[in-house]
Amino acid sequence: MKVNEIQDLIKFVSKSGVSEVNLETKEVKLTIKNDGGKKGKGGEAQLLQVPLQQMMPQQMQAAPIAAPVTAAPAPVVEPAAPVDDTSKYIEVKSPMIGTFYRRPSPDKKNFVEVGSEIKTGDVICIIEAMKLFNEIEAEVTGKVVKIFVDDSTPVEYDQLLFLVDPS
Repeated sequence: MKVNEIQDLIKFVSKSGVSEVNLETKEVKLTIKNDGGKKGKGGEAQLLQVPLQQMMPQQMQAAPIAAPVTAAPAPVVEPAAPVDDTSKYIEVKSPMIGTFYRRPSPDKKNFVEVGSEIKTGDVICIIEAMKLFNEIEAEVTGKVVKIFVDDSTPVEYDQLLFLVDPS
């Protein structure tokens, strides 16, 4: 089980209001409890158990990989300077939780690239949610300045996807 799958499971448990989830595979045994018994009210889910003993050496190796993930606040500091520069740009955010796709299928080209001109109503990406592929259309006309999400990665509701220069 990958770290991002575990994180997604924790987020799901936190939002769903379920008080406890137990998951056991050949590789890992997880117990996730929703903190404080706040069913459906955003209680924090916590991971209580880690992989089985046979997986312990891999877990120790995975810990250094997880350290850069927790060091993510450093990149958050970097965009603080360009915030003034980006204030003229329009943010395109995810309207739902799902998997972000930049192209309609693996053998097709991306909907948009940095520098692409878009118009209101143009499809700019797809977000898959519960096996449904939802085309996300541009709500503004302009030029794509930055793409914040990699292809085939999970996105959260209201997560920043694109910056568009409307001028």
